[in-house]
Amino acid sequence: MVRAAVLPAVGAPLEVTDIELPEPGPGQVRIRLAAAGVCHSDLSLSDGTMRVPVPAVLGHEGAGTVLSVGEGVTHVAPGDGVVLNWAPSCGSCHHCGIGEVWLCADALTGAGNVHARTADGTELHPGLNVAAFAQETVVAANCALPAPAGIPLTDAALLGCAVLTGYGAVHHSARVRSGETVVVFGIGGVGLAVLQSARIAGASKIIAVDVSPEKEELARRAGATDYVIASDATPRAIRRLTGGQGADVAVECVGRPATIRGAWDSTRRGGRTTVVGIGGKDQQVTFNALEIFHWGRSLSGCVYGNSDPARDLPVLAEHIRAGRFDLSMMVTERIALDGIPAAFDNMIAGKGGRALVVF
Repeated sequence: MVRAAVLPAVGAPLEVTDIELPEPGPGQVRIRLAAAGVCHSDLSLSDGTMRVPVPAVLGHEGAGTVLSVGEGVTHVAPGDGVVLNWAPSCGSCHHCGIGEVWLCADALTGAGNVHARTADGTELHPGLNVAAFAQETVVAANCALPAPAGIPLTDAALLGCAVLTGYGAVHHSARVRSGETVVVFGIGGVGLAVLQSARIAGASKIIAVDVSPEKEELARRAGATDYVIASDATPRAIRRLTGGQGADVAVECVGRPATIRGAWDSTRRGGRTTVVGIGGKDQQVTFNALEIFHWGRSLSGCVYGNSDPARDLPVLAEHIRAGRFDLSMMVTERIALDGIPAAFDNMIAGKGGRALVVF
């Protein structure tokens, strides 16, 4: 039996309880978690914005130590540090075949499996495949990636979602070039990763936008050269800061129609807007046909940073070891499992960066 944060039903409060976790079967790995980040996607799962089978153990951004492996697992062994990969690619679907592994058609099929049981026998599913809000978890082997050497596992937990997403949004989706101007909407965990990644890419001006004045110092530590309090006037403020043109690139990390529209309006003619935030299917963003032609901007979605974790983790690890990317500065709160609901409340209120569950 291990302690875990369980979502009993969509919209219900999380329950921290004991669960019965099986030993790993063929092709599976059992892991003792060192830490798990509290991501906005976990909140989206709990409130039904994103749908997965419930009841479920949430948590998808984590790292830990391998306890045991099932038959056929050879790439990790007991005692190894690993980073959890919540969206493993199958390697055989259409998207994997053309190199778009972040769009793998089968990436989330594991979320429908029975992961564990409560003390009364209730079957539990593994949230986004990896069920990281628990002292231990059992995952498919391709959900466990060798942790980069020289990086503490508590810090490495952030690599599993926020950092891969933010880095990929800059380098793979928006493809920021040296000297370009970048504006980042939403300075939570992913936004902080975007700011650091834009700095690594050589952006000449990096503008952070958020509703909270308290986040300015944190944003500047991550690489922001300017800070704007979000309002209806944000696009005008961005143009003033960019010589009247607008930013070359906008990265939206909130997932609300107003901020998506604001990011689009903040980019220059011919600029690029990348949407990382996850909104609801009932939320509409509108554009008129003439402005699409006139402005010549591009608008793109971004899943998991358009990243291939096997390719990108070693690159990120080198940036971290060289001091170009600071994982620890992204964490503004270290909590226990029972602190997750309060972390959700802080996210809704726009407070802080990344909350980290430390085991």
